[in-house]
Amino acid sequence: MRPEPAIESLRAQIERIEGKSRRAKSVLPFGIADVDSRLPGGGLARGALHEVAGGGNGAVDGAAAALFSAGIAARTTGKVLWCITRPDLFAPALAQAGLTSDRVVYLEAGDDKTVLACMEEGLRHGGLGAVVAETARLSMTASRRLQLAAEGTGTIGIALRRWRRPTEASDFGQPTAAMTRWRVSMLPSEPLPVPGVGRHRWLVELIRARAGESADFELEACDDTGCLALPADLAYRPASAEGWRRGASV
Repeated sequence: MRPEPAIESLRAQIERIEGKSRRAKSVLPFGIADVDSRLPGGGLARGALHEVAGGGNGAVDGAAAALFSAGIAARTTGKVLWCITRPDLFAPALAQAGLTSDRVVYLEAGDDKTVLACMEEGLRHGGLGAVVAETARLSMTASRRLQLAAEGTGTIGIALRRWRRPTEASDFGQPTAAMTRWRVSMLPSEPLPVPGVGRHRWLVELIRARAGESADFELEACDDTGCLALPADLAYRPASAEGWRRGASV
């Protein structure tokens, strides 16, 4: 489903107001029409900052958010810089989401401020496919610096919001300069006809998209190429049927 002409016209007006220097040169599509149609240009903007968080404060949803970010980074070209404050990433899990260890450069810093500074330097480098930084807090000033750095090189920046304590999660609702804001939560896997665990499912919420639409989607988790998929039991269901929840609130 493509956006209505009035929406496309409004997006064009916003782009003219923001200026050519703020327009994304290209996009990285998810390959799922219902998701891409809600993003300006039909995909995730390159040369831009994006925010990703877990749907809850727990480790499970945080892991889903990390794998969602890994899937995006896996579909870019070149090395990926991943900035962390604690060495708790499980590399084989990232590889299952398409981001193999030979493509990742891990940088461990002592605090969020240093992580964001390293992320900015990575975005300004220009030779990386994506830069991911795990941070609990992201101010408007810091996000603007990251957005400008990404625009200058065309690199995708992902601020992965992971929290050590519940009080830090409240910062996620504050305004930032990120082009999109996502929230990822675990859902029960599809039952299999034989003993075992089916492909993981996520509730992926597009909370904010500059010049785009908010929505949420029930999707199968990233495969070993970093691609998401529409669950088979939803693939042929009309868009208005129960199970599709659009227009997620902030």
